[in-house]
Amino acid sequence: MDASARLTTLTRIGFAARGLIYIMIAWLLIRAGRAEDPGGALQYLAQGGKLFMFILLAGFTAYGVWRLADAIFNIERHQPDGKGLRQRLGAGGSGVAHILLAWQSLRVIRGDRPESGGGGGQEGAEALALLGPDELALPVAGAILMAVGAFNLIKSAKASFLDHFNPEVARRDWVKWTGRLGYAARGVVFLISGYFLLQAGLQDQGSQPGGIGHALRWLDNPWDKLVALGLLAFGLYSLIEARFRILHDVPVRGIADGSVRPSLH
Repeated sequence: MDASARLTTLTRIGFAARGLIYIMIAWLLIRAGRAEDPGGALQYLAQGGKLFMFILLAGFTAYGVWRLADAIFNIERHQPDGKGLRQRLGAGGSGVAHILLAWQSLRVIRGDRPESGGGGGQEGAEALALLGPDELALPVAGAILMAVGAFNLIKSAKASFLDHFNPEVARRDWVKWTGRLGYAARGVVFLISGYFLLQAGLQDQGSQPGGIGHALRWLDNPWDKLVALGLLAFGLYSLIEARFRILHDVPVRGIADGSVRPSLH
């Protein structure tokens, strides 16, 4: 198995790792009433042992690299238009967020407690919020995250995520509705998170609210449980992607020797 095939295999593990994070966040809220961010969910997943955490670390890293490669080299063959540009920007943000989640996984392995409110699928908006005390950082991050939330809701309504599967899988209702419920819940959480980040920036707050846990804590019963069920659906959908999503290999050797260059279209 060459480097490209190994990266693709690890990326599938990354999709599964993302799914486990969302499943754990939903499970903790539904069963224990605990609203956690991805960092908090990692602490619970760490009970599976260091080997399990190293597998998650490898998966998050590969997923992040694959997303960044898509943003830079257009691995997923996006169209050279505004929609394609937005998809590549989103892939870049997702790549950064999952690299940060890989770093949090490493901290858990080392025995450190990761900071709450980390990336973990939030398309890099919170990563932007953590860049520093710049007055524009939080408002921009909030606006980006709200845009990502709206994009997730549109994706849910149109079921455009099915384009990443072959027709035999895409026509299955359980795949479509698991994805629809999952993306709808993510959209709601991202809109709330983005709003809090935007408000924090505009009001010059010292703290940086806006993570998944903060959004879930803000929701009243039963809305928090309903959104948690949606996040559970997204976790299950991520497991479906891990198995069935069509993935284009990253040309690792070509990138390394310079024969494959960044794509501007």
